[in-house]
Amino acid sequence: MATRNPDSNISMYYQTRAAHHGVVTSDWLAQAQAAIGGLPEDSASESYASGGEEENKSFSVVSEFNNWRKQPELAEAVAAIRALASVIRSSQATTMMELEIELKRASDLLKSWDTTSISLAAGCDLFMRHVTRTSAVEYEDFNSAKSRLLERAEKFGEISYKARRIIGMLCQDFIFDGCTILVHGFSRVVLEALMTAAQNNKLFRVLCTEGRPDRTGLRLSNELAKLDVPVKLLIDSAVAYIMDEVDMVFVGADGVVESGGIINMMGTYQIALLAKSMSKPVYVAAESYKFARLYPLDQKDMVPALRPIDFSVPIPSKVEVETSARDYTPPQYLTLLFTDLGVLSPSAVSDELIRLYL
Repeated sequence: MATRNPDSNISMYYQTRAAHHGVVTSDWLAQAQAAIGGLPEDSASESYASGGEEENKSFSVVSEFNNWRKQPELAEAVAAIRALASVIRSSQATTMMELEIELKRASDLLKSWDTTSISLAAGCDLFMRHVTRTSAVEYEDFNSAKSRLLERAEKFGEISYKARRIIGMLCQDFIFDGCTILVHGFSRVVLEALMTAAQNNKLFRVLCTEGRPDRTGLRLSNELAKLDVPVKLLIDSAVAYIMDEVDMVFVGADGVVESGGIINMMGTYQIALLAKSMSKPVYVAAESYKFARLYPLDQKDMVPALRPIDFSVPIPSKVEVETSARDYTPPQYLTLLFTDLGVLSPSAVSDELIRLYL
């Protein structure tokens, strides 16, 4: 398999999102079940240990990563963490220095595969800091040290895998009976929070944007309907019209940045602006492996993430089409962030980033 993105102008991250959570396909029901339930804990551990390829074959970290990335319920950062754990498992290095160099090369290779994915880069960086940080390894024999690194890598992968469930539980005190929640597009962690609330017999209603251009909101509305949650599907431009009915906004995040703001799918910023102007709280659900050392100053101060857009009609060649896939929402428009590290105010994010990356 190729070791770099075949088309660096198009975001692989958003292509994967569209493939997993976009318009309904023939295997939609199977993917929906995977997105809701995930893998059972035993099968997750078993599949994590085995990976998707034979270890005795020529190992490619990008191929391993792409193999994990095919699973709709698995976040891209977790796929990267598991691929890097496989690097340790398959390594032929004979010293710690060689192994750390090999891990660093593999991490850099994964990050270069799709430079638009914030969670991929953050997951690789956090993995390297968590797994290789030690003061005792250099005093052990190499085999023992390698076993310890692998143990840490697998533990880090399992913690990251379970983050979504933790966040879903933390959200429950904020979802009250009779509330109306506005969500934007498809977010697995937001779905987890809503699913947990439904299982706890809470009575609430969800307004779900369509999530153009990949229409991921259709997927989320179908998932909620299966849970017997009252749901209304909106076109994206109807948010202002419906906002007076909303009690709170819940969104996911592609990345949480140092300012306490978020980078997320296009349309999040305008929803947050509207919510702020009408005094509606905006809650963000995001795993800690999406915390990134970035500090965008405005909408253009980000690595471009582009995706194709189909208007279903011919567009004249002289008409320019905006294909950016995401926008930046500054912290002043956000109320709280629900993470596996706890419930944070936007101003507390920088402190948590320092703890994560030190």
